[in-house]
Parts: sequence; C-alpha cells; structure tokens
Amino acid sequence: MVLNVKRSVINRTRGCGVSAVAQAQETAVRPRKRAGKAGPTLVAVALASVLLPLSTTGPAVALPRLATAVHAGNGAAQWVQNAYGVTFAACLLAAGGLADRFGRRRVLLWGVITFMAMSALSALADDIVVIDVARAVQGIGASGILTSGAAVFGAAFTGRARARAFGVLGASFGFGLALGPLVAGALVNATGWRGVFWMNVVLGAVVLFLIPNIAESRDPGAGRVDWAGLLTFSASLFCVALVFVEGPAHGWTSAEVITSLVLAAAFMALFVVAELRVARPMFDLTLFRRPTFIVVVCQPFTITFGFVVLLIYLPQYFQGVGSHSATASGALLMPLTLPVLVLPLALSRIADRMPLRVLLALSSVLITVGSLWLLVLRPDSGAQLIGPLLVFGTGVGSAFGIMDNAAVSVVPPERSGMASGIFNTMRITGESIAIAAAGGFLTSVTASKIAGRVPGAGRSAAALAGDAVQGRLPATSHAVRGVVTDGLTSALHLAFVLLAALALTGAAVTFFVIRERDLDHQRADDQQKGSTS
Repeated sequence: MVLNVKRSVINRTRGCGVSAVAQAQETAVRPRKRAGKAGPTLVAVALASVLLPLSTTGPAVALPRLATAVHAGNGAAQWVQNAYGVTFAACLLAAGGLADRFGRRRVLLWGVITFMAMSALSALADDIVVIDVARAVQGIGASGILTSGAAVFGAAFTGRARARAFGVLGASFGFGLALGPLVAGALVNATGWRGVFWMNVVLGAVVLFLIPNIAESRDPGAGRVDWAGLLTFSASLFCVALVFVEGPAHGWTSAEVITSLVLAAAFMALFVVAELRVARPMFDLTLFRRPTFIVVVCQPFTITFGFVVLLIYLPQYFQGVGSHSATASGALLMPLTLPVLVLPLALSRIADRMPLRVLLALSSVLITVGSLWLLVLRPDSGAQLIGPLLVFGTGVGSAFGIMDNAAVSVVPPERSGMASGIFNTMRITGESIAIAAAGGFLTSVTASKIAGRVPGAGRSAAALAGDAVQGRLPATSHAVRGVVTDGLTSALHLAFVLLAALALTGAAVTFFVIRERDLDHQRADDQQKGSTS
C-alpha cells in the first residue's frame, strides 16, 4: 500500500515521466512571491511521510479486533488492506503529474486532508463496507503525499541542506516501518482498534498547521495527466486483487474468479494500447525491451514481496493462534523491521564500491536463508525468531536504495524519471499483489489442512481458515483450535518455502542477467561531461 532511504526518496520523486527533482530545482532558482520556511517545511513533509508506512502496519495489527468489532466477513476484512494498496499503486504517477501541473504544496495539502478525513471516517465507522471505501480513498491521498512531499524538498532546499532534508525524509519512512507495528500494538491495547486511525488524524493536523509555511512550486511545462493509462491500470490491478480475495471463498475455478481474471487481462491489454498511443505515457513500454531493465524493475517482487507478507500476516498469526497481545506482536517484528531503518544509509558507501548486481543478488540470498530459517515458527515462538527475522530484514534493508539506484542507472539520464516512476509503481503494485495473494493462499491452504478434521465446529473449513489468517479465532473447543493452529502454521511454512524459492530464483536471475555495462549510463554521462568541461 504499501515505502525508504534518502536515495530511494530522491528517485521516487521522478515518477511523472519527467524528473520531478530536476523540475523542482528549476523552480527553486526562480523568484517566488513568498519564500517558505525551512524548519516547518522539513517537519511537515517528514511527518506526512511517516503516515504512509503507519497506514500499512497499523491496520495490519488492528485488523483482528477491527474485524471482530464490526462483524466483518473474511473477504470484506481483507479489503481493509487491499483497497488502500490498490489505489495507492494505481494513482502514484497520476498524483505526481497533478503536483507538477497544479503545485506541489497544493497536492500535498489535499493529500493530507484526504488522508486525514478517511482516517477519521474509518475510526468512526461501524460498517466494514464504509471502512473499505474509506481506505480506498485514503490510498489516493497517500499517493499525493508521497509524490508531492519529496518534490517540495527538491524545491525548498539546495546543496547540503537538501541532502540533510532527504536524509530526514528517508529516516521518516524507516521509522514508520520499523516502529509502526510496536506503536500500533500499544495503541490497540490502550485505546482499541480505532486508535490506529485517530493517530493519523492527530499527526495530519500537525502537518496541516505547518503546510502554509511551505513555498509553492510547479512545472510550467507539465503536460496532461494520462487518464486513460490511470483508469485501465487501476481497473486491472483491482481485478487482480479481487481474484485473490474471492478465490478462497468461491473456489479458484469459480465464475467470479475466472471473470475477474479475464477482466484483469483485458484491462491490462487496454492499458498497453493506451500507453502506446499517448504522447507522454505513464509507462514507456519501449524500456521493457532491455533484459537488464526488466530484471531491475521486477526486483520488488523478489525483495519486498516476502517482507510485506511477513509485515502484514505475522502480527495476525501472533495475536490469533499465538494468543499474544497486540503490543507483543509488534515487538516480535522488531528484528525484521529495524534493519530497514538502519542498513540503507549504513551501506551507502559499500554500494559505490561493489557491483550492484552482486549486492542485489546477496540481498536475495539473505532473504532465502531467512525464509527457510522461519520454518522454526510455532504459535509459542519468541526469542527463536530473532535470528531468522534479523537475517530476512537484513536482506531487505540492504537492498533498499540500491534497487532505486539500479533502476535509474539502467537508462540514459534523460530517461531516469520515467525509469524511477515505473520502478516505484512496480514496487507498490508488488506489495499490493503480495498482500492479496498471500491472504488467499494462506486461507486456501489452511482450509485444505483442516477440511474434515473439525466435525461439530458449526462453521466451514474456509470460514475457520479465513478467521485464523486474520488473527481471530472464535471460542471453540481445544481440539478444534489445535487443528486450525496446526493448519495455519503448516500454511505459513509452505509460504516460507515458496518465498525462499522466489528469492533464490531472483538472486540467480539478477546475478546472471544484469550486465554491469548496462548500469553505466549515468556514470558514462558524468565522465563525458567532465571531459568536455
């Protein structure tokens, strides 16, 4: 829905087809009617950025209590995460185009207002449909915050001040990822599930108070938003999520699932046609003719796919079959999330001395080892999870930033904005698909494990499995609870093996397909400029 380090954030702002950072630099040198204030600008954008990872980790921790409180079915409860992720991914590039055309501060303002309003609506709602719709609209606000916030920094700061500002911004994302589960757990225990949404409102109010101190900037030459690409891409992504949500409930060969799959393919075909016909497309499809580029932009599927699965579904496992509190569930994830906060900046110097393909391959190998080591997971697991989660988190944290660098290095500098935009859209799309696919997979496998073994439980195996995946087990006999617990644990073990296979495949493809000479475009350009100056 789901968000990183200084270099990652700088590159992320380029996702509108033309580099947002370059545009912001041009704006920065032009006279402004009113200069912004550096301190409030820094705090406003940093706090707004913290909201984004919190909006993924918070609801994941709160979902067991939320779903129980509003009597939500398994499919409807799963859309609490899916709705946010789908709209976030689909609107990312469009939001960047709007920010360039109508003003970065203005889009940031409306993004924060939308985000806050939908958080408040979610906190006040007693109906799961209302919450799901609010989360979908909240994802649109999140896309505005992400794209405009970093562009504001590009226009407001120069030189070392800009480097420090983006360092703060990267730390904001890392803070939300690393401490989000723990903070959300404490809020859920203290105030209930609504607290994770009210937290967004409080932080957003502070941002709104500071936004008037930000100077406006825009790109006078910005073109129109690619609405055809936006709508077809969004529809395709929605249908893909629908496949994984409806599959466990209706069967993977049901009419509902097949129809959704066909519609997803049809909308994706229309998206390709739209991108080939528009003058300034969201995706420059000609870049996909390069094997190195394809491998680089698909890195999120091998690096962050498993990370998001663990971040979303382990807290629910700990609270459900593990009977841990929400706070304890968040604390158990610290070995997984802390490396994402610490490692990217710490490894930035090493990244300049080693081949990127080697670093990315090693990251995937660490994820492979961590995934297989997680086979020690049991409902009563505690300290024994520190090792595997730390290794897994180290693999993810060491890749953050490096992936972005590779994405913009594989194309000439003048096309780096488009490359970064495609990469970050693929990253958030991968996270959205991961959440939906993992939920459907775990529910189906758990249901198959417990089918026929829970007589007299009064509920179908699919319903029990869905409840278990979402961290809520109804009051039932000890025998039934044991069967469901064993089924879900086995399903997670199978998921870990598949994640390991995916990561190992990614490591091999990355190492053998990526060619270092394809990553030297910007370096060669810099050398050429140096020789002619």
